[in-house]
Amino acid sequence: MLRTHTCGELRKQNTGEEVTVSGWVQRLRDKGGMVWIDIRDRYGITQLMFEEGVCEPAVMEAAKKVGREDVISASGKVVDRISKNDKILTGEVEIRVRQLTTLNKSKLPPFLIEDETDGGEELRMKYRYLDLRRNPVRKNLEFRHKMMQQTRTFLDSKGFIEIETPVLIKSTPEGARDFVVPSRMSPGEFYALPQSPQTFKQLLMVAGFDKYFQLVKCFRDEDLRADRQPEFTQIDCEMSFISRQDIIETFESLTRHLFKTMLNLEVDPFPVMSYGEAISNYGSDKPDTRFGMTFVELNKVAQGKGFNVFDQAELVVGINAVGCSEYTRKQLDELTDFVRKPQIGAKGMVYVKCNGDGTFKSSVDKFYSQEDLKQWSNAFGSNPGDLLLILSGEGGSTRKAMNELRLHMATLLELRKKGDFKPLWIVDFPLLEWDEETQRFHAMHHPFTSPNPEDMHLLESDPGNVRANAYDLVINGVEIGGGSIRIHDRGIQQQMFKALGFTDEEAKAQFGFLMDAFEYGAPPHGGIAFGFDRICAVFSGQESIRDFIAFPKNTSGRDVMIDTPSKISVDQMKELSIKLDLKQ
Repeated sequence: MLRTHTCGELRKQNTGEEVTVSGWVQRLRDKGGMVWIDIRDRYGITQLMFEEGVCEPAVMEAAKKVGREDVISASGKVVDRISKNDKILTGEVEIRVRQLTTLNKSKLPPFLIEDETDGGEELRMKYRYLDLRRNPVRKNLEFRHKMMQQTRTFLDSKGFIEIETPVLIKSTPEGARDFVVPSRMSPGEFYALPQSPQTFKQLLMVAGFDKYFQLVKCFRDEDLRADRQPEFTQIDCEMSFISRQDIIETFESLTRHLFKTMLNLEVDPFPVMSYGEAISNYGSDKPDTRFGMTFVELNKVAQGKGFNVFDQAELVVGINAVGCSEYTRKQLDELTDFVRKPQIGAKGMVYVKCNGDGTFKSSVDKFYSQEDLKQWSNAFGSNPGDLLLILSGEGGSTRKAMNELRLHMATLLELRKKGDFKPLWIVDFPLLEWDEETQRFHAMHHPFTSPNPEDMHLLESDPGNVRANAYDLVINGVEIGGGSIRIHDRGIQQQMFKALGFTDEEAKAQFGFLMDAFEYGAPPHGGIAFGFDRICAVFSGQESIRDFIAFPKNTSGRDVMIDTPSKISVDQMKELSIKLDLKQ
């Protein structure tokens, strides 16, 4: 055998045993008459010891010639380690080697394969197979594996059945852009890669599989960022004969199970917040509720005093930064510069310092008296020592900018603590949102979302005010998952398509198969999908999902390791009936 034990397995109770370990050379220390080699595999590190006069000369010579990342196999006796290392699990023992075999030599790696590396992200992505040897990345993938197993265990215990749905499907115009695949056998026609298994899981409900789930790959051709990849994994679920509350209770239980089994945390019941409340108090439909600083609207007390910036604004809104009245002019200027960034979009910021003596100092003292500023302070419920930060402008954009400022302040004040988790449900989203560019409504979630039963009568007469029977799970300001009760009646689905601007012909061409299925006894049903890579990152307190994916794409959507996307041959393109401009 090339190994009897892994490199993370040996303990003091193994002392005296003859063992063989295999792995990669982490580091070598040559002290002349003594050589130590740290050998590593995915389970840990074990120290190998070579002593002149004890080892065969050939073994000693071979030990001195190994290099970093060489693949070796070593056999010998487990002995007490003289200089213990309490930072590794095998730190009480070492192997006195009698036989050493170099299984494969390695070139010098382009970056250090250690917890702290000198390799930049692009370099590590190019040599991802080396980056995967590093402990932090390996631990992330082990965490992902365990999360996947716990998800399956829980859903299986609740009677869900895992069913795979097709990867080559039909392209649809709603949602993000599809990745398309040309068909060789049907020239000029294309498959699409699924953005989600939405219609298939609804068909499974029609088929009588009342509890479905799948850990499924999905694909979206959209601009990338830290928490977005062109291909990603979902925990995709659907249930029949249920209400919104049934879905919330079932998948809150799943999330609590994951907190317990993965992090050993007991989490309080998740509060439920309406979309309107979230936007009004936080400026976001995915609020981070680990801290306060909720929005306070000041239109009534701040307008009509001759300050045109406020008087002409649709919204004047602020937050209270507790204990920050001692901020310097430089710090306040930095906050103003922050909100003026193009991605934030505010034109400026007003501040009010609540001084310790009960007086106020603001950037608009010219327009507002101490009594005026006291009214503002009362509206915020602020105390001496606090700092009020205020933005104004068009309602939607001002709330978004204030949300960014709120999160920025929380980061500066270290209020967004790792290991502190505040999940909540967001409900009562608008069913539809108006697009000025196309001059029509679009589904806020997808076209199969059922209207809130209380608003069903508005679907034809006032579609913009219809609430969706939908729900999102948010943890620490990150949308973990979302879903809805689905439309299961053909007539209501036709109404929905009409509200979205579909002609009968377009609806039949795109979704005729689903509409037909609804005529064969479709049960009431609903579901949810969790972003699996994202939930792994949030549970681990990390910003990016990339290190929870074995072979991710970079921010340009490229895999720099295998250099893709790439061109295909002219013969392949002809075979797929893709026309070429041979002049180019």
